[in-house]
Amino acid sequence: MSTPERAPSYAAVLRVPYAARTFLSSLAGRLSYGTVFLSLMLALTASTGSYAVAGGVIALFGLTGSLLAPVRGGLIDRIGARRALVPMAGVYAVALTALAVATWRPGAAPVWLLVVLGGFAGLCAPPIGPAMRAVWSDIVPDPALRQRAFSLDTVCEEVLLVTGPLLAGLLAAVARPALGVAVSAVLVLAGTLAFTAAPPLRSAAVRPRSARRSGGGGALPVQPVVAAAGLGVVLGALTLLLVVYADGRGRIAAVAWLEAALAVGSALGGLLYGTRTWRRPARVRLPVLTTGLALVLAVAGLAPGLWVLGGVLAVAGLLVSPALTTAYLLADETAAEEHRTRVGTWVNTAFNLGSSLGSAGAGRLAGQVPVAVCFALAAVPLLLSAGFARRRRSVTSVELVPAGR
Repeated sequence: MSTPERAPSYAAVLRVPYAARTFLSSLAGRLSYGTVFLSLMLALTASTGSYAVAGGVIALFGLTGSLLAPVRGGLIDRIGARRALVPMAGVYAVALTALAVATWRPGAAPVWLLVVLGGFAGLCAPPIGPAMRAVWSDIVPDPALRQRAFSLDTVCEEVLLVTGPLLAGLLAAVARPALGVAVSAVLVLAGTLAFTAAPPLRSAAVRPRSARRSGGGGALPVQPVVAAAGLGVVLGALTLLLVVYADGRGRIAAVAWLEAALAVGSALGGLLYGTRTWRRPARVRLPVLTTGLALVLAVAGLAPGLWVLGGVLAVAGLLVSPALTTAYLLADETAAEEHRTRVGTWVNTAFNLGSSLGSAGAGRLAGQVPVAVCFALAAVPLLLSAGFARRRRSVTSVELVPAGR
């Protein structure tokens, strides 16, 4: 990836006018996505007594949230973040509150109502993460500082997705699972209102229309989307494969610290990655990072014991945040100003759908083939995405709407 140079500090990022306030408020809203899935699963299971119903509602919630995210991102690009995000967050919070009420007691609501509310909530989920990355691009025009900002953003978002379920579990333990759903509603509404009230989002005039990009329109950024999908597949499969691996050794409780090793490695890798300014462009760095990650995870299943596997996962984690950060950066670089949020949501959508496919595929393979083979097979989509990027670096996007529209 070439010899790196030292980049500006993270403190320099947060010293950018309004950056700290805007970023922290976006994190408050995004914490809702860390708490809501486990809270919903526990609340739905307790209310209906059926894992099948709970899983179906969660799947519908996740699918509508992921598949329609680019549509919601496009709406933000067309009418502005404040005018789009506030109604989305309001309706989403109402839907979550209704789900909390409907699951507060066992049998309090019919299954069909839970399905409708789950699908409707996913339909309106505000894409705060992509909106924040669009803001970073506006208020941090320097490429080196912007890379630092994106690295910080990715690491903090991952931390929220780890700490969110812990908060949800605590709420379920001290009160009831539905309280976690209600808290998720409060977080997303309060966070979105604070985020959209920040000076960079108060007026479209604040957003600089620099000429640092040209073309791109509303195009689908092929390379980062394919890489994100491959990354989602391998990480989605990994969650289940760690359970299979640990259970095969009679240490199912070890899954928690195995996942912690991956998370800690990812946070450290993301922070270290952001400390450097890389001479090679993002489109060159991305396949290098994904290839390295795929190779490490492909051999992880050969680890002779849990301690060795934990070390391998920590090493793999060093590449997770850098790969995802680079995918976000590449999508941002290829996006036209007026389509930036929409293009950024494609990376999220690809990752989430890939994660679902990875989990489903690992579930089909587990128990039928050796776990080491499952690890290797899970890494294949990520290797293929890296090979695709190397063969077609000249193809950076696929046009979805006419340029300039």
